[in-house]
Amino acid sequence: MTPIGSNPARDPADEPPARAWLRALEMTAAIERKPEMTLFRIIEEVAESRPDALALLSATECVSYGALVERCNRYARWATANGLGRGNTVCLLMPNRAEYMAAWLGITATGCSVALLNTRLVGQSLAHCLETVAPSHVIVAAEFLESLSALALSGMTVVILAYGSGCTGFRDIEDELNALPRGRPDNTEYCRVRGGPITIRDRALYIYTSGTTGLPKAVIISHGRIVQWSLWFAGLMGARADDRMYNCLPLYHSVGGIVATGPMLATGGSVVISQEFSASRFWSDIVSRDCTLFQYIGELCRYLLHAPADPRETAHRLRMCVGNGLRPEIWRDFKSRFNIPRILEFYAATEGTVSLFNVEGKTGSLGRIPPFLAHRFQVALLKYDAHGERPSRNPENLCVSAGPDEVGEAVVPITGHGTSAGTACEGYTTEDETERKIIRDVFEPGDAWFRTGDLMRRDARGYYYFVDRIGDTFRWKGENVAASEVERVICSFPGIRQVSVYGVAVPHADGRAGMAAVACVAELPREEFHAHLSRNLPDFAHPIFLRLCGQIETTGTFKNMKEQLSRAGYDPAATGDAIFFNDRKNGAFVPMNGTLFDQIQKGEIIL
Repeated sequence: MTPIGSNPARDPADEPPARAWLRALEMTAAIERKPEMTLFRIIEEVAESRPDALALLSATECVSYGALVERCNRYARWATANGLGRGNTVCLLMPNRAEYMAAWLGITATGCSVALLNTRLVGQSLAHCLETVAPSHVIVAAEFLESLSALALSGMTVVILAYGSGCTGFRDIEDELNALPRGRPDNTEYCRVRGGPITIRDRALYIYTSGTTGLPKAVIISHGRIVQWSLWFAGLMGARADDRMYNCLPLYHSVGGIVATGPMLATGGSVVISQEFSASRFWSDIVSRDCTLFQYIGELCRYLLHAPADPRETAHRLRMCVGNGLRPEIWRDFKSRFNIPRILEFYAATEGTVSLFNVEGKTGSLGRIPPFLAHRFQVALLKYDAHGERPSRNPENLCVSAGPDEVGEAVVPITGHGTSAGTACEGYTTEDETERKIIRDVFEPGDAWFRTGDLMRRDARGYYYFVDRIGDTFRWKGENVAASEVERVICSFPGIRQVSVYGVAVPHADGRAGMAAVACVAELPREEFHAHLSRNLPDFAHPIFLRLCGQIETTGTFKNMKEQLSRAGYDPAATGDAIFFNDRKNGAFVPMNGTLFDQIQKGEIIL
């Protein structure tokens, strides 16, 4: 049987954009007619016809489709043997490796959900992620055991299973897997716990996003969303069996874990998994692994442009790169220097409610919605009242649309649950968190739209362009940084009286760098403060700049005047306050002087 996601022919590189759209529509058309066709079932079909073809490659192993399915089946048997199925959750805390994919694909095949924990989180943030989904088991790689076992969880009983050598005192997941049969479990085994066959309507994953409320939120991801993303992107990319995707993005992210992997595995291609991004090793990996595609975020592209020339940077077989956040100012230089034939930029929310695709390769754009898909992809831009911190409303209390080239918040209509691209709204783990992302009575009384929290503009031709994040959340290093969470951690350090965290624009850097204005009761011990941040925040959330203030000005409702602080920035000549730079190599905040400021402005220091 031909897999649901098969793509037997690739069109030429100069194909018209309409062909890519049509291919994506064709590949996703059968999803609703085959409700039991999850991504794992698609992979099984590939394995039946090409068991020896390579599915996953890394620095240490190469896993064929047959071997991948065998590993997945062992995880499925392990889950059922432990009484897991619909209604249960297993957390996965593991760095990028082939085993990561096998674990969640196999466990979710039984109806059990898998929460993909961010490996960079520590302390209360990590504890919150576990408490949010209430797992019965956590599978954790050896290198993260210490941070996990140190957590104080609120009355939870969690079984910890270690993966890797030297994990004494914990159950060994590898031993338990090796004791299980290798073949595919039959339907009796899969359905022994609860319910019938697993379908696209079943919950598969929890993927965490920082959102705008501080601590990470767990986004619900159904099997249908995974299949939709996988086949839709496969169609837009023209993915096929001889493709190799280079993926150095975290597998716990929706982009690195699904968008980069799903299209390849659904069409018989290969995924080259790197543990992390390395600018010095990037082109060596691309060439030595004979990659034809790679997944990017904008920050990755900027780092590559700042890296020294590498003779392999144009000696590759790449036909396309796929990703989001490639800024207009570096787009052409990136494409030209590294000889990238095509760039497929897209914009999407992990929540699955909005998608834009730049199929035409329009420089700097998130893409546009072609007329023949206007019924399927709906995005509106609402004029935003920055002072009131909400979309503007007219005298009838309805929202006002932003006109061509006007900036507005992007919203999409909520049409219920489903698998159609750009319309599914599966929300978060709590109704309150989901409701906070919804705006009602937008264009007519009673309607409901999902708020992205992103400001965009749309030109006269219908192309969308990203402008900024709304409110306290800003993007840095490809991550959303919640200022309230950083403020919480800073305030827990002794002697902090007031704190205000905000993003500041830095030349030659994507997004906004974090800056903290702090008022202390006494002199701040900067080295101890730096160590405190390292223990309690992921590195992307560490403030790059620190401003020591006598008093932080507030509004009448005691809100910090962040706009004024952000405008002042980190120039030591612009204020009488002491400003410091986060020297992470030496683990301390060092005084900002004119020379250091000029080096940052010129891009001589890579933040």
